[in-house]
Amino acid sequence: MSFNIALTGLAAAQKDLDVTANNIANVNTTGFKESRAEFADVYASSVFSSGKTKNGDGVQTTMVAQQFHQGSLQFTNNSLDLAITGEGYFAMTDDLSSQDLTYTRAGAFKLNQDNFMVDAKGNFLQAFPVDSSTGDTTSVSLSTTDPIQIPDSSGSPRATENVFLSFNLDATADPSGLDFDPTSSGTYNSSTSTTVYDSLGEPHILQYFFAKQDPASPTGAENSWDVYATLDGKVVGSNGEEQTTATYAPLTTLGFNSSGLPSTTGGVANTNTTTFDEILLPASSGAGLSTLLDNGATFPSTGIELNWRDENNTAGRIPTQYSSGFEVKALDQDGSTVGRLAGIDIGTDGKIVNIFRPSGYGTFSKLTRVITSG
Repeated sequence: MSFNIALTGLAAAQKDLDVTANNIANVNTTGFKESRAEFADVYASSVFSSGKTKNGDGVQTTMVAQQFHQGSLQFTNNSLDLAITGEGYFAMTDDLSSQDLTYTRAGAFKLNQDNFMVDAKGNFLQAFPVDSSTGDTTSVSLSTTDPIQIPDSSGSPRATENVFLSFNLDATADPSGLDFDPTSSGTYNSSTSTTVYDSLGEPHILQYFFAKQDPASPTGAENSWDVYATLDGKVVGSNGEEQTTATYAPLTTLGFNSSGLPSTTGGVANTNTTTFDEILLPASSGAGLSTLLDNGATFPSTGIELNWRDENNTAGRIPTQYSSGFEVKALDQDGSTVGRLAGIDIGTDGKIVNIFRPSGYGTFSKLTRVITSG
């Protein structure tokens, strides 16, 4: 009898070691909850014996109880790694059309090939429906939850209407004395470029060239610079049309006084807006920039305005001409292509904000934290 009692102790100790070993083995398992072996003593009963004098018959394992106390949180660089503090679970389904929910504390999620948030087993994370414009939850019923799908694009393309350009031209530069040719760097002094977008969101390279005049003109400007422009490598005139002649006319002319500031005399363009006249695509006549592009898109009917200033500093950072070398101080434009998913931000309230670039704005998605009291 004593031998059997001892064996129950060994079996209980083995069970306790098994539970402890399992806890240790899962120390790095995301969302794992440790277990605890619970035991009770064993007594044999008989109608012929007194309980006061009966010795125990050993020990038995009554249950292996899972512990639900809060575990430690670990920081990761993955914005889809989530954790719930306090009570609650993430709600999951194993099929997109299923409303049979399962619950987990494991918050290591990823995007599958269809941009749904899933766990390592491919189960879909559920979310309450929200108003996409405000992020406010429209329902808190578990029967209304949906799988979370992150869109990979957002918004509509915006054709470029304005280009903002501020710079310093080198006062010590020498005129080339040659006719401008965009393929020959010896015919201009400096150049810079930016990407602009048509109505379909297609990018186009708009490049500016600065050629110092010799002699300076018009009268009254100590130093004058001709400004040329190409769109996707083709020279654009002041009316927005492609120039096909051997000698190109400048888009505009900039003049500077002896202080290196824009001249306001002699009719020289300074900080005023230079506008490409109407740029519409396609064009039935073949005139205008329809000869440059063939994707059926349009630029604004009012043209693309070239603003000689910093977009974010209208009072300063105008073009200058100092002997400090060529420098672009500001170059920006207001067009954009379709926003592409660049990041996901999940707040402590469980709301997902999708960040899109190049539009650079966030839009509320769905509430990612779905919990039920534990």
